Amino acid sequence: MIFPKITELFDLEHTTVPSVFDGCEYPWEVLPKLRDFIIELSENLGDEFYSPCEGVYISKSAKVAESTSISGPCIIFEGAEIRHCAYIRGSVIVGRNAVVGNSTELKNCLLFDNVQVPHYNYVGDSILGYRSHLGAGAVTSNVKSDKSEVTVLFDGQRLKTGLRKFGAILGDFVEVGCGTVLNPGCVIGRDTNVYPQSSVRGFIPSHSIYKDAERIVNKEARN
Repeated sequence: MIFPKITELFDLEHTTVPSVFDGCEYPWEVLPKLRDFIIELSENLGDEFYSPCEGVYISKSAKVAESTSISGPCIIFEGAEIRHCAYIRGSVIVGRNAVVGNSTELKNCLLFDNVQVPHYNYVGDSILGYRSHLGAGAVTSNVKSDKSEVTVLFDGQRLKTGLRKFGAILGDFVEVGCGTVLNPGCVIGRDTNVYPQSSVRGFIPSHSIYKDAERIVNKEARN
């Protein structure tokens, strides 16, 4: 079994920054270089962006609540909506038409276009693919309790990431139910649904329904 290619998880036409994946074999290799990538990219943004404070660049078509707290480096692209009391801690790219909701916290993450993290979510050291959605209270846990290197459980083996902080990778169209915890090193394939109040670890295949660790149903087989 071969770990999915980046293009099998994401349609790179649905992000304004596909070049961030250049030279990467695994998607989590993007995470350590996000900060420098954003700083370099921000130097070439056009007049359609404004900068309310150092290192923060916001499209003029985005809606940002006055109660939002944003630290750079950060770029918020066209049509995005940042709602009341959202907390963006830096090294964050918010894609076109994405929704970052009330009391949601982002840190060192890439949101593809049309991502929705609308209610009380924490997204840290993670990548969320096109039209992926976290239900209310769903969070990414990005650090192991013993602070050791995060690995990805895949096909009975543990893939080393070299990272001590790594939350989750969500492919395009992933739906995560309310109250779910995505544990460090979680990778969910595209078009997969996760039941509410789940605790998810390791790799979950595309086109699946995750009920619990012992019940992962293929959508095609179900039909």
